[in-house]
Amino acid sequence: MTNAAQPSKCIVLHSGGLDSTACLLLARKHGRVPQSLGIAYGQRHEIENNYAAEQCRRFGIERRVIDVNWHRPEIDIPKDRTLEDMKSGIAPTFVPGRNAVFLALACAEAAGAGADEVWLGVNAVDYSGYPDCRESFLSAFRIMWAEAVPNPPRIVAPLVNMTKPQIAAMAQDLGLKRGDTWSCYEPDLSAAEPQPCGRCDACRLHDHAWLDADKAEAFTPAL
Repeated sequence: MTNAAQPSKCIVLHSGGLDSTACLLLARKHGRVPQSLGIAYGQRHEIENNYAAEQCRRFGIERRVIDVNWHRPEIDIPKDRTLEDMKSGIAPTFVPGRNAVFLALACAEAAGAGADEVWLGVNAVDYSGYPDCRESFLSAFRIMWAEAVPNPPRIVAPLVNMTKPQIAAMAQDLGLKRGDTWSCYEPDLSAAEPQPCGRCDACRLHDHAWLDADKAEAFTPAL
């Protein structure tokens, strides 16, 4: 009697936001054994990592956090921008090198964890204009990593061509609801529990995602 094939293990870059949490649960839905990987890189607050940890407890998913830091540019958080404003160019919240660093760490983690794949929830369709969220960046990184490492992990970015409402609709199907993830850049910390500011780009995009989720065109991510 032969044993059934073991499910494939994957590393999922997971910040606690909508995109990365949907990516984490999508990997599990498709038969992977996901490990959530957080990166503590000197964020303004720990709220997103706290949300990620709670999500992993809820869904029974292993989580690890890597501590790194580097000298990054100071960022002014824009407020009250329209969605059209956000489409006009690269957002001021862009951190040069962040996704390249995160993806390299995840691929290195995969080697030690025995994972065949690295999943990340980058999205190139809606508004941010981040150059390191595009398929062209992912393709270049795959080539570089294949040169650097024998038998590199497969890099999976299933949300890259999805809109924010499509991601929210998928997240809902995967068991998430509005409020289960964290996206705000400048939270109000004066209350007992942190509250989203409702004005930064992340909050505005989060609102857009959930308000239009019921109207989103069905989309099947390419894996």
